[in-house]
Amino acid sequence: MSINLIQDNDNKTKKSHPSIEVDVAFFILRLKNGIWLFGIPSFLFGITDRSLVAFADGYVSPIEVIQIFTASFFFLTWLYLKPEQSFDINDVDSIQNYLHQSYLCPTQVNQFELKKRHMISQEYILPFPYLCQIYHLLNLKHLESIHKFSLNNLRVIKVSNVQSTSIGGMITFQTILDSPFNILRIWRQPIVEVDLILHNPYTVELSIPVYKDKRITVMFNTHPLTENEHYFFIDIYSDLEWPKPILQLLLHIASCLTLIEDLPYLRKLAERNIGHLVNQNRMSNHETMWLFNRFVELHNSSVEMPKLIEASK
Repeated sequence: MSINLIQDNDNKTKKSHPSIEVDVAFFILRLKNGIWLFGIPSFLFGITDRSLVAFADGYVSPIEVIQIFTASFFFLTWLYLKPEQSFDINDVDSIQNYLHQSYLCPTQVNQFELKKRHMISQEYILPFPYLCQIYHLLNLKHLESIHKFSLNNLRVIKVSNVQSTSIGGMITFQTILDSPFNILRIWRQPIVEVDLILHNPYTVELSIPVYKDKRITVMFNTHPLTENEHYFFIDIYSDLEWPKPILQLLLHIASCLTLIEDLPYLRKLAERNIGHLVNQNRMSNHETMWLFNRFVELHNSSVEMPKLIEASK
């Protein structure tokens, strides 16, 4: 009985007095929020001051316009950088819960990291059969031919590994920057290994190393709408330590450029009737086509007439 009383008293003491870890976490959160809140009126004062000066003489020079837009851009960026939520010093349970989620729950941390690394999302309705998109995504050689301009003569030199899963597979292939003027040479090694993963009949992942173990991961999701139309979703994730607004802008431009390059190619695939070629077993057995052949092997029964999404949905 006495032991239980001592344990109960210890528990009450722990709940009534925050630990050093909680104190430090609380101080850091308060400091971040204080700096962020102080920055808001500072930016507003700066923007207002520059605007009044610019319009005082009735004439706005180009330099003044640039100054105002620059200050506004940094202000919006500052708003975007809002830190984590703050806590009441007396609300120890909420602080400990925050610490538990941040430091003791790997699943929560992974979800947070995933959201933090998400850069852009794009959504399209393309007037081509769903199978054309899958063929395009899983054919490695299209990186050399269709995207020759955007990737500046990137070449696939060999497939280094393949791995089957119950509903898909993964292929690892080596790429080389064939052009001496390729801007990607600034960051990455001349030869790197890229992963292409078929997660299920509708989801494909492309994982690209950049530098120092940093990667850009592109998730493609395709959903049949009709026999000749499909939804196409692009989500890009990255742990690059670049300013997020700038990286998002670059990724949006790159994604749009590659899609523009894809459209004539997808149109040709639709005209060739890829579904007919697949059913006639007239596809290439080259190693660069391994993942698409894996798709056909697993999902051949649904290739000709994939499951369609009801229009009402």
